[in-house]
Amino acid sequence: MTARARTGPSEGRRVAGGAGAAAAVALRDAAGGRLRRGGRGEPRGPVCGMGICYECRVTIDGAAHQRACLVDCEEGMVIETGAPPRD
Repeated sequence: MTARARTGPSEGRRVAGGAGAAAAVALRDAAGGRLRRGGRGEPRGPVCGMGICYECRVTIDGAAHQRACLVDCEEGMVIETGAPPRD
C-alpha cells in the first residue's frame, strides 16, 4: 500500500504503510517526524498518537486538518504535510 506525501511546497514522495497502518506511521520516515508548522513556524509532529493533541494535522486528499494518527493509509491517497523539508 502506498501513498504520495508532499513534505514541502512541491516535494512529493511515495511512502509505504502496512495494512491498517495510520498515516502518521507511514509519514514518520518521509517527513522526519515533522508533519506541520506551528504558529511561530516551528516544526511540529505527533505527540499522543490517539487524536487528542492535534499535532499530527495534515491535509489528506484535499481535506484539511485531518489527524494523521487516526486515518489509515489507503492506496494512492495524497497527504500534504506542510512540514519544512527534511534536512
